Amino acid sequence: MGKQRILSGVQPTGNLHLGNYLGAIRNWVQGQSQYDNYFCVVDLHAITVPHNPATLASDTYNVAALYLACGIDLKYSTIFVQSHIPAHAELTWLLNCITPINWLQDMIQFKEKAVKQGENVATGLLDYPVLMAADILLYEPDKVPVGEDQKQHIELTRDIVNRFNHLFGQGKQILKQPEPLINKEGARVMSLTDGTRKMSKSDPSDLSRINLLDSPDEIAKKIKRCKTDSVRGLVFDDPARPECNNLLTIYMLLSGKTKEEVAAECQDMGWGQFKPLLTEIIIAALKPIQEKYKEVMADKGYLESVLREGRQKAEAVASQTLRKAKIAMGYSMPL
Repeated sequence: MGKQRILSGVQPTGNLHLGNYLGAIRNWVQGQSQYDNYFCVVDLHAITVPHNPATLASDTYNVAALYLACGIDLKYSTIFVQSHIPAHAELTWLLNCITPINWLQDMIQFKEKAVKQGENVATGLLDYPVLMAADILLYEPDKVPVGEDQKQHIELTRDIVNRFNHLFGQGKQILKQPEPLINKEGARVMSLTDGTRKMSKSDPSDLSRINLLDSPDEIAKKIKRCKTDSVRGLVFDDPARPECNNLLTIYMLLSGKTKEEVAAECQDMGWGQFKPLLTEIIIAALKPIQEKYKEVMADKGYLESVLREGRQKAEAVASQTLRKAKIAMGYSMPL
């Protein structure tokens, strides 16, 4: 038995932030030796909302460089760009034609984002869960690391697999069922300006997040200004103090201390004592990432070779899955 396979990715929109790192990328890094990993930069997803075409390519390369800077090891992992593999778009079309539209209209994230976009909402925003399903299914992963807010998308993917195999499998499994891999701690890092909302690249306020490439001065400014309360003594899991729970969680994850250790350390602290401590921990944690990022970006040829080799390896796997799906649906294949 070989290693189980994992597939995941991040959009190249805006700057990657602490939520992306603690909620996803760091977990990939810590577990990568256990799995056969495929990590993509999902640039097709980036255009489901208005985007800047002048920066899309550079943002894509920046995210790939940050994967490496955060510790993704090419001995265990393949890094590639979603749009470099045409099979993603082709399998999406095939799956579109068997996916009931009401399944997509019921997706929570579509409802939330559609409200923000109003009349300008694009078909791609409605349809991107099918693209996400295609991303996953092409690589036949055993597990897909996701946050709690993405679990509905994995459930939709599983529904699509069941429907496809029922319609075209003739009793056989054509597309493979993936399982979600959800990390409990840090799966949802919240905004610095509102502890009830997830930290997000789309938030109009840059003060709401710590970007992985923020300078020490920027980090200090954001932590100094972040939302807190007037209660002395810092505790986890008080529903009336979401910001307190969020900041303690960030401190716990970056310091390597247990929840019990942090609770004991901070139970009598005020914010004036805790904020400098948190700032110091964040700066120290991001320093090696930022140094490695600069090193990778300084060698454009190396980064291009990583993505070229990643494309070749990913395409070989994806094309086999696409071929199986097309044959099952009755398509003639090129001779």
